[in-house]
Amino acid sequence: MGTTPLDLLGTWTLTWVIDDRREGERRDVAGTATLSDADPDRVRWSEEGTMTWADRSVPVSRTLYVVRSVDREWIVHFEDGRVFHPWSVGATVEHPCAPDHYAGRVDVTGDPVDRWTVTWVAHGPQKDYRMVTVHTDRR
Repeated sequence: MGTTPLDLLGTWTLTWVIDDRREGERRDVAGTATLSDADPDRVRWSEEGTMTWADRSVPVSRTLYVVRSVDREWIVHFEDGRVFHPWSVGATVEHPCAPDHYAGRVDVTGDPVDRWTVTWVAHGPQKDYRMVTVHTDRR
């Protein structure tokens, strides 16, 4: 069956690196990601931190939900309920968001999991970046 969101419950140290080729800049985020049981078939995934680049620094946050569907597959949803992508560790997932397109991947290491990474590549007329989020040091 593979790694499910239930295997990642806890609070993790989070680092994002965003390589924005369109803007020619790098942005870094340091913070935490917390995955918690919202109910048996729903995991709340909240992230918060500080984004820094050049001489700027701003707080950032988002909340996602990973929901088990009636066919037992896990699906990532935005906080407002819109579908984001299927949860599929080790495989590329797609998120069309016209006019741009996103390809993402979740990878995990360890048994039990001691590190997991989410990578997104966005291409299109408005976006051209690669974002890598690394989760370590579960508490």
